[in-house]
Amino acid sequence: MITHWLEGVVGVWEFVLCDALARVHPVRDPRPVAAETRFQAFLGEPASFQLAYRPPLDSAFRDSSPLQVRVEGDAADLVAVSCVELVPAAYLALPGHDDGYEWDEPGLYPDVLRPVSNGEAPVLFGSWRALWFDVTTTDPARAGVHELTVVMNSADGSELHRVPVTVELTGIELPPLDIVSSHWMHLDSLADHYGVEVFSEEHWAIVERFMASAATMGATSLLAPVWTPPLDTAIGTCRTVVQLIEITGTADEYRFGFDRLRRWLELCRRTGITGVEVAHLFTQWGAEATPGIVVNGERAFGWDVAATDPSYRELMEALLPALQTVLDEEWDRDHVVFHISDEPSGEKGLASYLAAKAVVADLLKGWTVVDALSEHSFYTSGAVPVPVVATNHVEPFLAERPERLWVYYCVSQDRDVANRFIGMPSARNRAIGHQLFASGVDGFLHWGFNFWYSRHAVRRVNPFEDTSAGGAFPAGDPFIVYPGPDGTPWPSIRHRVFAQAIWDHRALQAVRTAHGNEAALDTIDPTRTLRFNTPVLDPQHYYDSRQRLTKALTD
Repeated sequence: MITHWLEGVVGVWEFVLCDALARVHPVRDPRPVAAETRFQAFLGEPASFQLAYRPPLDSAFRDSSPLQVRVEGDAADLVAVSCVELVPAAYLALPGHDDGYEWDEPGLYPDVLRPVSNGEAPVLFGSWRALWFDVTTTDPARAGVHELTVVMNSADGSELHRVPVTVELTGIELPPLDIVSSHWMHLDSLADHYGVEVFSEEHWAIVERFMASAATMGATSLLAPVWTPPLDTAIGTCRTVVQLIEITGTADEYRFGFDRLRRWLELCRRTGITGVEVAHLFTQWGAEATPGIVVNGERAFGWDVAATDPSYRELMEALLPALQTVLDEEWDRDHVVFHISDEPSGEKGLASYLAAKAVVADLLKGWTVVDALSEHSFYTSGAVPVPVVATNHVEPFLAERPERLWVYYCVSQDRDVANRFIGMPSARNRAIGHQLFASGVDGFLHWGFNFWYSRHAVRRVNPFEDTSAGGAFPAGDPFIVYPGPDGTPWPSIRHRVFAQAIWDHRALQAVRTAHGNEAALDTIDPTRTLRFNTPVLDPQHYYDSRQRLTKALTD
């Protein structure tokens, strides 16, 4: 497939067909799809492509009326169309960043995928815009090669452009993801942004829709706020309470209500989430204090109650066994994890982490405990048996392999490794699927599915206006989904591309089952040089390797 233009001169419209790893900047000519690229997808996976367009570069052109888009062909009913919207990004990369960034200057950049329900494609004078197309089926009877035509008309109905697009929807159903894909969905962010009461019926409906969006992105596990997670919270402050467990206490005993937790677990089942992460038992960055747990309707614990306070042990002695009984009734404990504290570091951090862990260690026997960290000494000391390691610090762990190993990236993984910042090319986002498979790790974690706050949750931000948590993190790190109207999640391009990475992993699993691990690796890394610090940034690599995977599964 090649670039399609209307003459390509001043005074006429321009159109360019692009693949899903291109990003259409308003003032840079878009990268056209390569002739050898094939738009392929497995059952349930979207086959995605884009159409970029620009109005005439003529000072006399003043018509800002939206264009009209329609799709023709035998699979037109399988097509969903979104408009790629621009968002401001003031902080894209640190000075002296590596060469693997697409953009590093403040500006407006493509990210939001706003559903197009009325066929209207907005026009921006002198600038490129783009439409995003997803072609999806779960019906094997609809599998096959489909010839589509995208037609663009002016507001008066005049046809401006039509472009043929070939899409191949294979009849192959891939196995479920066999590693954990964990993403922290922030329930308080949903309630705060939409202005709804926590755990009202409206809030539950919004939670379910965003859960489903996370599952569509490839998440298999979400952080369960059994108590309000003690994460990204300024010392001495509290976030909006989103505690699933109702706790009442007297001088003699505690009583617990688990109805909200059971409802949460049912939403997980309904949306395809298979893993449960119990919120951290102690505060972040050192485990020195307790979470802001509410008892009898009032906050009874928090920053002012030390991790080793006897009153917290007393609560945990009653709460954890009761919680575990519910989890055993509702869930497979092999898919449940507990956390002690997030990102401990340094000698002092190790000491406080071990002290906090000692408070609850006997109450967690038989359950999996995992925590994010960067220092190898926390693993070798035995403090964290299942480490979640930053991708830029994982090599020592791979050399001295734990029985189970997860990885993560976030703000500090800004050099040499895969990530999903807005300033990075989409190929750097897509790379993680290949890397997770090639390394054989057991899980992936990301903290920011929908963190619509400034750093430490000091204030709310509008994610359509602030993509970097008030300038604290590179744009895109705090969230990957946007709050559409009426509690509807709007995905980002990064959301869609991360999903493609997870589909890659699942395809590799299928090839491994059919032909062995070496055959699977041959499709993505024949030289066996792929590491976490060597993400492949050539977008064509992912289309070519996908063709090899599909061929291996159909031969």
